[in-house]
This record gives sequence, structure tokens and C-alpha cells, in this order.
Amino acid sequence: MRKEIEYITKTLQSIIDGDPWYGQPAMKILKDIDPAAVFKNPGGNSHSLIELIYHMNTWAEFTLKSLAQADGNAITEIEKLDWRSIDQGEHSWEKGVAQFKVTHDLMIELLNTKDDEFLSKKVGGREYNFRFLLNGIIQHDIYHLGQVAYVKKLLG
Repeated sequence: MRKEIEYITKTLQSIIDGDPWYGQPAMKILKDIDPAAVFKNPGGNSHSLIELIYHMNTWAEFTLKSLAQADGNAITEIEKLDWRSIDQGEHSWEKGVAQFKVTHDLMIELLNTKDDEFLSKKVGGREYNFRFLLNGIIQHDIYHLGQVAYVKKLLG
């Protein structure tokens, strides 16, 4: 049976470039941002847009590697990148947005090979299952997209 998997993939697709209930999809929000503004930190105590996209990418990559059932070392290395130092020469807005899209597309592609039974399996090296992880990445994406939209508004 694939009813729950299909719901999760449709939800992810809606978030990325569909018609989500909460407003604009991720790719519309992200592509509508001026790359010249992404390194600015409004108010000095929040995250910049570039920090937010790479943080989102870290957990999307974690989810993708978990779905692919990569070894625990690969997942641990990904976790070390969370809230990484941003190097303006290495971390561009365009690269971050492209990585976000590709990683989510690959997640959906992998999920399309799974059935609902898979969701009950434990994520390697974790105390939770794939159902929890996938619902978590959906919530994580929406939460941080809200922050991205707000920071964008603050920056004008």
C-alpha cells in the first residue's frame, strides 16, 4: 500500500513548487530573493537568508541520505554542517536554491520507490522512524520558509 507515501510526496511537491495552503511555494519564495541581500543579517541577531537556505539544505540532505539508507558516518558528517560558517566565495544563493530543489526532487524520487510499510522502519542511528523524519522535514521546510519570507520582507 502506498497511500501515506503518496500523501507525503504530494505534500513535498506542493511545498516545493505546487500550490500549498499556507501561501507561495518554496521555489517562488526563494527565486524571488535578490542574491545581493542574502548575506545581510537584519537586526544583527537573526539568521541571514543564506544561513537559512544552507541550514534547510543540511536537513534535506540528512533526510535524503537517511532515505537512501546511507551509512551512519555520512549522516553524522551532514549533521556537522548544520548552521555552518558561510563562505561568500563558496556559498552562493543560486547554488543553495539549486541544492534545495535537487535534494527535494531526489527525496520524492526515492519515496516513489517505497511503500507505506517503509515508514515504520527506524532511521539508521536514530530513535525514530521514517514517518517521523518525513513529517519533520515537511514541518522544518515550512517553518524556515516562513522565516525566509519574513527576513526578505525586513530587508525590503
